[in-house]
Amino acid sequence: MLRHLMALLTLTLLALPMTAPAQTDPTSEAPIAGTSVDDSPATSTGRQTLEDILARQRGEDPANPVRSHDLGGDALQAPGMGPLGASSDSDIWRQIRFNDGDIRNSTLNPNGDVLIQTGGMWWEELRKGPLRTYGGWLLLGTIAVLAVFYLIRGRIRIDGGKTGTLVLRFKFVERMAHWVLAGSFILLGFTGLFTLFGRKYLIPAFGHEFNSVLLTGSKFIHNNVSWAFMIALAMVFVMWVWHNIPDKTDIIWFKQAGGIIGNKHPPARKFNAGQKIIFWSVIVLGVSVSASGISLLFPFELPLFSHSFDVLNGWGVPGWFGFDALPVNLAPQEEMQFAQLWHAIVAFLMMAVILGHIYIGTLGMEGAYDAMGSGLVDENWAHQHHSLWLEHLQEEKPGKIRPDPAE
Repeated sequence: MLRHLMALLTLTLLALPMTAPAQTDPTSEAPIAGTSVDDSPATSTGRQTLEDILARQRGEDPANPVRSHDLGGDALQAPGMGPLGASSDSDIWRQIRFNDGDIRNSTLNPNGDVLIQTGGMWWEELRKGPLRTYGGWLLLGTIAVLAVFYLIRGRIRIDGGKTGTLVLRFKFVERMAHWVLAGSFILLGFTGLFTLFGRKYLIPAFGHEFNSVLLTGSKFIHNNVSWAFMIALAMVFVMWVWHNIPDKTDIIWFKQAGGIIGNKHPPARKFNAGQKIIFWSVIVLGVSVSASGISLLFPFELPLFSHSFDVLNGWGVPGWFGFDALPVNLAPQEEMQFAQLWHAIVAFLMMAVILGHIYIGTLGMEGAYDAMGSGLVDENWAHQHHSLWLEHLQEEKPGKIRPDPAE
């Protein structure tokens, strides 16, 4: 037994010095340049460096042109890669990365040839920088201005109090369309803000898991509730567009500041000049945010900016401001970047307008909420804010004026 152990120990000691020189055997095959075992500087092998990545993200060319121009050549034999294939040609991937390969796709859209889009850092920096900063301050500034105005002006009261006589202002279908539009917009606004500000504020406060679950749900809500918003927007436009065409009474309304400043109450029809501004702002901004949203949902089928830039180039608009022609051959990823920025900017403007509308309809004016709550307003309120509309009802549709059953 002892002899066997001594023999095993002797063989082990003899094997150790034989394995070490094998790692530095000068007769072994030299490593192939550019493979994972190559110790040559990255700038001489064509391998990608971190600086290359950062340069492309900044829209610059890589420092060493070998990575973007020295393409083609025979495939290199990579030892030890038998199970994965005996050939490796990284030039193919560089051609794909720099969009310089012979790519054929099964779609009719030439943008399908772009397999890797290396741009987008300008969008990322703009999104997490100026977009967040200015958009956030716009909303906070609007709330602050409304708060200061409320402290100075107070609530606009009904002169002489309520009469107890009610006037039908909006039918059920009008109120339904309004609340569907309002409710869907509130959901879209909050879910959009969660998506934009979640990484910066929600993750530090609540953690990655909370933010992940919230944004997954927000994306589902945002993509689906948007259809209700667009349907309600169309309904509101059809029902109220004829009442929101500007007329000469709007000039008087502006001269008297709508009765908000001072004690005068300018005459107005069903919608005064201030409400007309809200209406057309919602329609124009709502159509714009809907168009960019649909483009985000279907970037391959409904690109928005390629055609728009082509039209603007045809008109020579960039040259008016001393700029070069706008890009027209945009990859779907680039389409989504432009669409997302436009979507967010328009949404911020729309949210600021709606904040003002919510203020007037709730805290700012007594009796205003009843118009969209029950659809009935007090006769004194109607005379104070929409005297021409009330006179028309008294003459043409007296059935819409009736005593308050609660009195």
